[in-house]
Amino acid sequence: MVPAFGAALLPAAAGTLQVQVTDAAGKPLAGAVVFAESPEARAALKPAAGVAIVQRHKQFEPQVTVVPVGTAVSFPNEDTVRHHVYSFSPTKKFEIKLYVGTPAAPVVFDRPGIAVLGCNIHDQMAAWVVVLDTPHVGRSGADGQATLAGVPAGAYRLRAWHPELPPGAPAAEQAVTVAAAGAPQRAQFRLGGGS
Repeated sequence: MVPAFGAALLPAAAGTLQVQVTDAAGKPLAGAVVFAESPEARAALKPAAGVAIVQRHKQFEPQVTVVPVGTAVSFPNEDTVRHHVYSFSPTKKFEIKLYVGTPAAPVVFDRPGIAVLGCNIHDQMAAWVVVLDTPHVGRSGADGQATLAGVPAGAYRLRAWHPELPPGAPAAEQAVTVAAAGAPQRAQFRLGGGS
């Protein structure tokens, strides 16, 4: 599934990347976030609107949220108990102290990286916000495949991240060049055992 901000109009001179993501044992890994970065991609980026991470049944929904840099995210609490949402991650440090309902001010994620979320009251609650400076993003399905369509021809840094990577671990990366036409280009990542 590709986030809404990745579904821009496809440029005329664009290609497709098909990326296979596996775990350390070589088995398909679902839920990996795969993205292609370049200066041109960064220049074309726009923040998303209407993004929310809901607290429901003492869990964050969704558990992984992918947003472009500059996106404001709201944190509605639909539980009958109060939550204290926080992140101590360098990407975005914030706290929303004990509350119910929806806080008046959303949190703006203004730097690329991975923000780990928690609740100071319910230790089992964890979620991630993947903040990207590119619109070229996809997620791997049950077969470990992620497809990035409509990627303009050029050189990119292709990266892959999964919530099961060790805390603070950077996304795996490799260089890739996208051609304007023809068969989809293929790449692969093995997360947890080297890429």
